[in-house]
Amino acid sequence: DADGQLAWLRDRVLNCEVSREHLADGSKIVFGTGSPQADIFFFGEAPGREEETSGQPFVGKAGELLAKIITAMGLQQEEVFMDYILRWRPGHDKPHGNRPPTYEEMRYCLPYLKAQINIIKPKVIVALGNTALTGLVGPDSNRKMASVRGTWTYFDDIPIMTTFPPDYLLRNGTLKTKRMAWEDMLKVMEKCSLEISEKQRGFFLPKS
Repeated sequence: DADGQLAWLRDRVLNCEVSREHLADGSKIVFGTGSPQADIFFFGEAPGREEETSGQPFVGKAGELLAKIITAMGLQQEEVFMDYILRWRPGHDKPHGNRPPTYEEMRYCLPYLKAQINIIKPKVIVALGNTALTGLVGPDSNRKMASVRGTWTYFDDIPIMTTFPPDYLLRNGTLKTKRMAWEDMLKVMEKCSLEISEKQRGFFLPKS
C-alpha cells in the first residue's frame, strides 16, 4: 500500500549517504509530509534554514503562507502532500539567505521525488517556481517563469501547474501577484473537480 511504500522510501532517503554528506552541522534531511492518497502534490526546490533544522518541509514563513493557500482552497494540509526536490539546504558561504540548487544537485535527488509521485499518484502536481519545474522536467534555456506560470505542463501524464514560490509572494506580495497565484490554484481545484464557491473565486480581487 502507499503508506508502507512511502515509509520504506522515507527510510531510504533519511539514510542516503550522499544526502547526509551535504548536511550542515545539526541539520536534518527533509522528507515530505501529507497524505499518501493526496490528489495534489506541492513541491519546491530546496529546504531553507527552518526546514533543515526541523527536517520538515515548509515550516518557516513561506510554509505558513502555503498553509493559508491550502486552507483557502478548502483543504487541510493533511490532505495534500508537500516536499522539495532537494533533500538538504544548498550550502553557501553567506550569513543569510538561500542559494538555489544546481540542476546537478536536483538531478541526484530526482529519483526520490519521482518515486514519491509514483507512489502517491496525485491528480495534479504544483511546481512552486521555475527552478522546481526545471528539476522535475529538465532544463530549457527558453523556459521563463513568466511564460510557464499559470500554464499546464506534464510529467508522465500528470498535469503540472507552475506558480510563484511562497517566498516570492512574501517578498512581492502585491494584490496583483497574489491574485495571479490564486488563479493558478483555481485551475488546480477545477482539475481536481473540487467545488469552488463564488467567495473563493473572488479572493484577491481589487475591492470595487
